[in-house]
Amino acid sequence: MAKRIKSLPQERGFVLFDVVYADGSRASNRRVPVEILGGLDGDAPAEQLILEQDQEIARKSGRPAREIQSLSRSPIPSPKLIA
Repeated sequence: MAKRIKSLPQERGFVLFDVVYADGSRASNRRVPVEILGGLDGDAPAEQLILEQDQEIARKSGRPAREIQSLSRSPIPSPKLIA
């Protein structure tokens, strides 16, 4: 039986980002649609989208929104063979 390689999340229309907040906490693999990235703005729209998501989460939880310190693309995981 032939081995199949697991597809990567980036091939499905999303880019993953790691977010570090001002309080030192970290959120990994935040999904951002590929359609809003690129062009002259680069990854700036991703920060705006994640900020909006955080504000919505804060509103629902009743806690203040956290300030984003840095935002970077998550490393692309190496493909895993599935037997």
